[in-house]
Amino acid sequence: MSDLRGAARLAVDATAGVTEIVEEMHAAIARIPTTLGGPIGATVNAITWLVYRTIHGVTRVAGGGVDVALAGLAPAVARESSPRRDALVAALNGVVGDHLAANDNPLAIAMRFRVQGRPLVLEPGALASAMPGATGKILLLVHGLCMNDLQWTRPGHDHGAALARALGYTAVHLHYNTGRHVSTNGRALAGMLDALLTAWPVPVDEVTILGHSMGGLVARSAQHYGALRGLRWTRVLRNLVFLGTPHHGAPLERAGHRLHLLVGQLAYAAPLARLGRLRSDGITDLRWGNLVDEDWDGRDRFARGADGRRPVPLPDGVRCFTVAATRGTFADGIVGDGLVPVESALGRHADPRHALAFPPSHAHVAHGTGHLELLERGDLADHIATWLAR
Repeated sequence: MSDLRGAARLAVDATAGVTEIVEEMHAAIARIPTTLGGPIGATVNAITWLVYRTIHGVTRVAGGGVDVALAGLAPAVARESSPRRDALVAALNGVVGDHLAANDNPLAIAMRFRVQGRPLVLEPGALASAMPGATGKILLLVHGLCMNDLQWTRPGHDHGAALARALGYTAVHLHYNTGRHVSTNGRALAGMLDALLTAWPVPVDEVTILGHSMGGLVARSAQHYGALRGLRWTRVLRNLVFLGTPHHGAPLERAGHRLHLLVGQLAYAAPLARLGRLRSDGITDLRWGNLVDEDWDGRDRFARGADGRRPVPLPDGVRCFTVAATRGTFADGIVGDGLVPVESALGRHADPRHALAFPPSHAHVAHGTGHLELLERGDLADHIATWLAR
């Protein structure tokens, strides 16, 4: 029932937002000189203003009534989690998750560790009961934008299960709101990992993080903030593995940003530019690959501007590996995997401050592979296992 409440509140917010956009377009068009002027034009504008104010008022009242009614029904009706439901909610969080979190919408995903879709309680007794076969080697898998932890399991394959079998890891998945800033999620993950180690049933000798797409940025951000705070888990972090991570951003978000700026310059379509501002904090972080608060704090993320990121090198003392994909038959930085260019996934950059120093033997290009197909290739899991076993 919390899903229904959340959806109703989001619909109310959307109705109010679209009404404001249409009202602004109406006002822009009304400013065009026409024969409808003087007292008649003023009367029409006054009536129009009253209509829009009425729509806003009714929307607020109706929305509040629906929310109150659904709140009363929530205790009586519980909604079971399912892969389909989790996938839909994850996609919604990726697009407008920052809005959901800021408005305490029940659909906002709270960060947690999960195993087979079940959340872990970070308390020693609860973890020992939930994970009786836990080893001292933790493999944390961090999913990408608009996805969730269950989507690591693709038809016939699961990287986490494959690496656990091959190398004795205990796989744990992160479930989080991908619409929030990468650095917000990174900072939260840094603290939660220390809590996980404290409650883990056996002493932890090794932590390895495998991040897909945005998940790799969140992992780098978490290591950065964990090291700054001197957190325990960073001292046993041995490996960081990145799958199709846009270390230097994704062209699709940059193209969307340019389109948003262009629409904003058109007189009658300018109000539509507000639709472009529906893109979540997490999505706009993918423009350049933001990792830390300084990359966005105090800045208008929708304003025109060049790459102003703070350089964050790969951590010392941690083995870092990266996998890029290309749909082409050769490592063409333009072709890429459909979302992330090869050069970005390999950490290469013309500015030495941003270039990531992956050793050649720690970088791999998967040919004839798309962005999501990186999750389902068993030969890729074997390649990663070979890296980690060395």
